[in-house]
Amino acid sequence: MPKHEKGSTILQRADELAQHTEVPGMLTRTYLTPAHSDAAELLAAWMREAGMQVRRDAVGNVIGRYEGLTPDAPALLTGSHFDTVRNAGKYDGNLGILLPISCIAAWHQQARRFPFAIEVIGFAEEEGVRFKATLLGSRAIAGHFDHALLDKTDEQGITMCEAMDAAGFDAGKIRDAAFAPEKILAFLEVHIEQGPILLDEGLSVGIVTAISGASRFLVKATGLAGHAGTVPMHLRRDAATAAAEIALTIERRCSGIPGLVGTVGQFEVPNGAANTVPGSAVFTIDIRAESDDVRQAAVADVLRDMQEIADRRHIVLDIQATHEAKSVPCAARLQQKLEAAFGKNDLPVRYLPSGAGHDAMAIAAVTEIAMLFVRCGNGGISHHPDETMTAEDAEVAAQVFSDFVESFDA
Repeated sequence: MPKHEKGSTILQRADELAQHTEVPGMLTRTYLTPAHSDAAELLAAWMREAGMQVRRDAVGNVIGRYEGLTPDAPALLTGSHFDTVRNAGKYDGNLGILLPISCIAAWHQQARRFPFAIEVIGFAEEEGVRFKATLLGSRAIAGHFDHALLDKTDEQGITMCEAMDAAGFDAGKIRDAAFAPEKILAFLEVHIEQGPILLDEGLSVGIVTAISGASRFLVKATGLAGHAGTVPMHLRRDAATAAAEIALTIERRCSGIPGLVGTVGQFEVPNGAANTVPGSAVFTIDIRAESDDVRQAAVADVLRDMQEIADRRHIVLDIQATHEAKSVPCAARLQQKLEAAFGKNDLPVRYLPSGAGHDAMAIAAVTEIAMLFVRCGNGGISHHPDETMTAEDAEVAAQVFSDFVESFDA
C-alpha cells in the first residue's frame, strides 16, 4: 500500500462526510435530521465497500460487521459518533468510524479474517445538541437508554419519539439495540485528543488511561442592587464581584494538580447596567479529574470556599448540582496491548487522561474499554471549524489500530 494511503483516504472521507450538514458552509449535523440521515447512508456505503454487513438499529446507529473465521463469533467493537456540535470540526467522532473502516478494507482485500468478528459502530448521537441528551447511541448499545428522554423536545417542539418515527425508526424497539455482553470482547475508540498535549510534545498518538469524572453546578448569587455612584464600596453586596472571586478561587484550587481542571464556562449579570451595582449573578462550574477522589476533594474545597466568600460579602448562593459522572478507567490489559502496538511501530508511549466525555463511557457498562488518542493541530482546538489533523498522523493511528487488532487475543 502506498505511503499514507489509509491516512489520505480517512481525511478525504472526512471532507466528504462534512458536506452533509444542516447549514451550508458550516458543519452542523444533529440527530435524525436529513443531513444526519445522508451521512449515515454514506458511512453504510463505505462499510459495505470494505466488506462489512451493515445494519441500523432502532436509535439510528450504523453498525458494520466484519465477520470472523467462525460465523456469529463474539466481536471486538470499535467506533465513535457521527453527529456534531454546531459549527463543528470534521474529525471529532468521525475519525473513530472512518479509521477502522479503512483498516478493515485492507484486511478484506487480503481476504484476511480473525477468530473474532469486528463491529464498527457509527453512534448516531453523542453530543446532545438537538434534544439536550447525550450518548443516546452508545447508551442504547449498552442497554441503558433512558426511555423518559423520548418525550424531550427540540427547538421546534418535536419530541425525540416523533423524530425517530419521521426518520423511520421504531422507538418501541430500542431495547433490541442492546448488545449481549457475552457477544462483546472489548471496545476500542479512536478519537482526536481535542487538546494540545500530544501536539506540544511532538507525538502522533497517545494511550488514554481514563475518561475523567465530572461535577457540574449552576449557581445563582444574590446580593443587593444599588446605584454605582452612591453606594460606598464597603457597604456593597455586589453579586458579580463575589462570583468573580469564586471563579478565581476555582482556578487556584484546580491548578497545579495533573488531570484536575475547573471551569466557569458561563457568567451572566441579569439585567445589568453600567451604572448599577450587580444584585445578582448566574454562573456555571465544571470540575473534572481522572481520579474521583481528587475531583471530589476539589469540589468539597470549592463549595466550602464559596460559602466563606458569600458570608464575607453578604451574598446568598443558590447552588444546584446539574451533573455528576464518575471517572471511567480504561482496562489495563487493553492499554498494555496498545503499548505493544506502539512498540512494534517504534512510537514513544504517552499515557494521558481524557478530560472530555466519549461514547466509550457508556460502553464501559458492558465491556472493557480502551481509547487511542490522535494528535490534532491548531493548538489542539476542537468543536470548531479550525479543528485539523494530518494524513501522516491518521496513518500512524491506523497502523497502531491494525496491530492492536491483529494481535488481539479473544
